[in-house]
This record gives sequence, C-alpha cells and structure tokens, in this order.
Amino acid sequence: MVNRLYRLAALALLLASAPALAEDRPNILWLSTEDIGPHIGAYGHPDADTPNLDRFAEQGMSYRFAWSDGPVCAASRTSIIAGMDPNSAGAQHMRSRVRLPDGFHMFPRYLRDAGYYTTNNAKTDYNYEMTGGVWDESSRRAHYRNRAEGQPFFAVFNTAITHESRVFGRFDELEEIPDDIVVPAHHPDLPETRRAWATYNMVISDMDTWIGKMLQELEDEGLREDTIVFFWGDHGAGLPRHKRWPFNSGVHVPLLVYIPEKYQHLAPDDYDAGGMSDRLVAFQDLGPTLLSLAGINPPEHMHGKAYMGKYEDEPRDYLYAFRGRMDERIDMVRAVRDERFIYIRNYMPHRIYGQHLAYMYNNPMTPAWENAYLQGLLAAPDTFYWEQKPVEELYDLQNDYDEVQNLADSAEHQDKLEEFRAVARERALSIRDLGFMPEGMIHRRAGDQPPYVMGHDPEQYPVEEVFDAAERAASRDMADVPQLNDLLSHDDAAVRYWAVTGLTIRGQHAVSPRRHALREIMISDAEDPNVRVAAAEALAFYGSERDIAEALENLVELADLRQHDTFTALASLNVLELLGDRIEPVVDRLLDLPATHPSEPGRSGGYPERALDKIRADFRGDD
Repeated sequence: MVNRLYRLAALALLLASAPALAEDRPNILWLSTEDIGPHIGAYGHPDADTPNLDRFAEQGMSYRFAWSDGPVCAASRTSIIAGMDPNSAGAQHMRSRVRLPDGFHMFPRYLRDAGYYTTNNAKTDYNYEMTGGVWDESSRRAHYRNRAEGQPFFAVFNTAITHESRVFGRFDELEEIPDDIVVPAHHPDLPETRRAWATYNMVISDMDTWIGKMLQELEDEGLREDTIVFFWGDHGAGLPRHKRWPFNSGVHVPLLVYIPEKYQHLAPDDYDAGGMSDRLVAFQDLGPTLLSLAGINPPEHMHGKAYMGKYEDEPRDYLYAFRGRMDERIDMVRAVRDERFIYIRNYMPHRIYGQHLAYMYNNPMTPAWENAYLQGLLAAPDTFYWEQKPVEELYDLQNDYDEVQNLADSAEHQDKLEEFRAVARERALSIRDLGFMPEGMIHRRAGDQPPYVMGHDPEQYPVEEVFDAAERAASRDMADVPQLNDLLSHDDAAVRYWAVTGLTIRGQHAVSPRRHALREIMISDAEDPNVRVAAAEALAFYGSERDIAEALENLVELADLRQHDTFTALASLNVLELLGDRIEPVVDRLLDLPATHPSEPGRSGGYPERALDKIRADFRGDD
C-alpha cells in the first residue's frame, strides 16, 4: 500500500512538472535498423535507393565517421545502453550476461528519472542484466503516444528489415542481378556474392520505406519541430567479413541527426543542415549525448563523450572496436582508427578469419566462398578470409577503403603503426580491458561481484602484466619464447594462459621442448580450466603420440558440461573441432556429452550444441 501511494505521488509530481519539462527539453526519437553499413544515398553509395533517408539527410546532418564499437548486435547495443566500453565490464562477448556495478545504470534510466517518458519498440539484446526503471515500456506496443500530456519523450523504434536473416531469407527473391553491382575487393566476384549484395541493397530500400512512414507519423502527430531525430544502423552489413569483424567494414555505420530550429542551441558547432560532420563518433557516445541534450551531466563512469547538447565534450582523436567470442567461436581482436587509418591487432592470429559459425553459413554466399577457396579458384585478397591472420594490420582508408592492402610492414608507415600501438595500449590499460582474460575466467574470478568491480581491483586483475603477456604471446616472435617459458609459472592464471597460447601460436619448435611443463599444467586440478584447455591444445597439435592421446582425453573432460561451465566447454570444443580427424579416437564419447549446461542462462547456453553439431556433421555427415 505504501509503495502504491508513493508511485501515485511521484506520478502526480511528474504530471505537474511535465509542461515545464517539455518546454525546456526536446523530445528525442531514435530510428534504428540492423546490419547495414553506410550503404545509403547520403553517403554516396552508388547502389543505394534510399529517397527518404536522403531527404532526411538534407534536412539534418550526417556523420562521416561513426563506429559501432562492436561488430555484432549484442556487443554494439551493450556499448550504447550503458555509455561504456563493454570490455571494461566483461560484456563484450556475443550474447553473454553480466551485472553492472551498483549505482551504474542504463542511460534511459537517467532520462526517466529526469521526467522523460522512455519507450523501446522493441529490441534490447544487451549483455547486461536488465535492472528496473530503464523503460516505461519496452514491447511491440511501446509508443511515445502513451506518455502523459506534455511529457517529453525518448522513444526507440528498431526495425529488423535489414537483418542478415532477411538477406539469406530472401536470397532467391530477385529475378535479375544488376551487372554493375558493387562488389568490394575483399569479396570474390561469385554469383552468390552478387546476389547477396543485391539482396542486401533491396532490404535497405525496404527499410527506407519504413523510415518514411515513421517520419510521416511524427509529422502527423505535430511533433516534428519538437523532436530531435536520430537514425543509425547497429553495425556493418550482415555479410561475411563485415558483420562480426572489427574491420572498418564491420563497424562503420550511418548516423544521421535532425535538430529542429527551436533546439539549435543544443546543436554542435559544426551542425549544418544537409552537411557532413567529420567528428569521430562511437556508439558509447550516444547515451551521454542524449543525456546532454536533456540537460543531464553524463556520469563520470561513462566512457562515452557527448557530441552535442549542454555538456558537449571535446572531440575524439580515435575510435575503438573489438571482437570477442562470436556465437560459438572464440577470438580476440582490437582495432583503432583515426580519420584516415585503421589499425587491427589480432591476439589469436593462429585462428583463421572465417571460423565456421553456424548462423553465418545460412547465407549461401558463405559456403560458396569457402568452396571456391578450397578448390583453389581464388587469388589474393579473396583468399585472406580463409587463412590465418597477421599479427597486425594497418589500412589507409582514404586509398584502400576495402582494407586489402596491409601496410603493417611498410617502412613509410612505421610511425603510424607505433602511434596506434601506443594508443591501443593506453586504451586497454585505462579501461582495464577484461577481454584479455578468457571468458570463463572472468566469471570465475569475479564470483558474486560484477566483473567490472573485479577488473578495477589491481589485486584481482593485474591488467598491465596480463596485457604485456598477451602482446608477447601474439607477436609470433621466436625471440620471446624464453620469456613465455618463464611466464608459465606466473602467479596469475591469465598470464599463464597467454604464455601457453603464445607457445601454441609459434608451433612445434616452441611447444616440443616444453611438453612436460605443459602436461603438468594440463592435468593439474588446481589450474584454471581455460589454462588447461590452452595446454591441451598445444599438446594435441604439437606433442608426441602419448601427449596427443592424453590431450584428447583432457579436452573431452573439459568439454563435459556436467563438470565444467559453458565457457570452458566451448573453449574445449573450439579446439576439438580444429583438430579435425585427429579426434577420431574420442569422437563417439565426445558426441555423447550433454550439449547444454543444466543451469546456464539461455543467452549463451545453446552455443556448445552448435559446436558439437559441427563436429557431428564432420564425422557423421549430419546436416
């Protein structure tokens, strides 16, 4: 009864203050779509048919350099909703679930507390656990029309018209494919590639029709001149080598903003109707920007920078992106860009770019590309996707927008390479990037704490030592082997993990002399399971026959969800799948293991089953 009276009193106070709030603060409308890069007319794309967005861009301003931080839906939306780099909270992996620290809120909560009516229609997909008070309504019925009279609103409408599932779901719909369709240099010019791009362009045109309807609805409600409108896509195109990859092609997105005349005082200095801003904008900047537009000073824990409004921040010099686990496949990549260059650091260069990911193979372009590669029908750069990664990549986006000419070894670009190395290091250490720990290790070490809290405790997470171990491990430099050997006995399990992984990356000559030390790590009950998986991988690939047999036994045990968590099992299954025919002695036992953890949350619980399905298909010919 007391709670009900409290809510009624709070509502009465809100209604009483609503006219003043509406007068002082703009309505804010977000129109978002999925899985598109800047392939619209406003960005000059030759295949675009987007009249509504082009007209909207003429009335507002476009951002030339907008990055989604994460190249997949859950990662990018996690960056948006808290205004933070997900790596700082262990929330970077696809469809994981972590808690924010006490006192940290998803940004709509701050708007709602300030009197805004907040609605989401309807996608969430955040990697953070939802806490109360974020949305007044989040559903297919959510709409700004449902607010109190005079109350300012923040409303999100998202469409899945352009999602990758619509590309492969409508793959055979087009009868003719234009002869002059643009195929980027990193994609092979195959019939399936052309059809994939043509279908992608078609769904973007359909999305543009939806945009026109939403803008007309705002006009019909008489709210166009009271509302700041944003349009954005959540990450790059839903095609292989775009979505899920922190190349510019995977994180460069369209961002358009319209600010009506009455709120021009909130516009940035470079706002120019019909113009294009060169300001670097990250997705973690979106939340702080909306708070700034509403007159709210963004909390200090947010990494994002407001790029308009009362609390507009200084422009960024760099943008950052990342790749962690993508569905059932494990990887780790970090990227940095400025206005012209992009730098990519691969921490698992021994894994190919195109790891088999079940969902991605629904697009007929993916198996067609792989088959052409396996048949020897392709030449560089179309072959790169199916091969191991270089340790570092540097691309000049001004002269190589498709990112196929790696300048990391170019003598004239070494200063730029050193600059980006320093920037990437500073970023990892300043946010205390938890991605340098295996996913399962993050959660085991955090225990009942939010991972952010654990990661910001130097005694629990010696980030500088872990970062340096990862850098040394991934370098492929054989001169680092003695140091890696010393790190095998380091006090911290994350450092030991990278020491073992570094030996595996270097292959036979690094692993063989250390077989006995690696065996002790692999069989130790006291060792962290992720370090055991890493040691078993090293021995399974580069050990003696006895080592291989014992490694397979340990990998099967580590993949058993009756004994280990989902992330340990998934790490083991990734190794087993890569071993191919070498797992034949244990494959029957492996395929009899449970495919889901009895207590695992649904967001990531299905991924071991997908990994097992791939092994099952390889050995039994199952579809």
